[in-house]
Amino acid sequence: MRLLVALAAASAVAVPALAAEMPARKPGLWELTMVMEGGPMPAQTFQHCIDAATDKQMNTMGASTRNDQCSKQDIKQSGSTITIDSVCNFGGAGTTTSHSVVTGDFNAGYTVKTTSKREGGPSIPGMPAETKMTIEAKWSGACKADQKPGDMIMGNGMKMNINDMPRMPGAKK
Repeated sequence: MRLLVALAAASAVAVPALAAEMPARKPGLWELTMVMEGGPMPAQTFQHCIDAATDKQMNTMGASTRNDQCSKQDIKQSGSTITIDSVCNFGGAGTTTSHSVVTGDFNAGYTVKTTSKREGGPSIPGMPAETKMTIEAKWSGACKADQKPGDMIMGNGMKMNINDMPRMPGAKK
């Protein structure tokens, strides 16, 4: 559970970047590795089984975050590179200014490099105010027989499904 909390805290900085008008990913099993430079977490690798509906749902959740909490969301595409600059206020957690560069192919593999600076709000133990995060994603093939769309399998084998997370906007009931 502690790993999930740390993963959620780290990915909160990247939510606006990851969900910003991204092209649809190829359905199937994606393996993602998240590395945060200078942070308390070691590299985290997990698998995510998606179909078109789950991928769209995740973008919808990200859009909700952007609309509710981001005063700036500039998205530019040049060829296969997407650049996102955002300023988001997470209430009591302060304001985060992020710059993300997304490169690659949403059918085979892509990379997201995000630099973020958090100002205001309480300090988060072990989480620096300035972070650099890289997410490498690779398509692995079809989801396994025991997986359903939305399943996330952590490196330690723990499995959860985004559709089962009750307070996530857009989650299927």
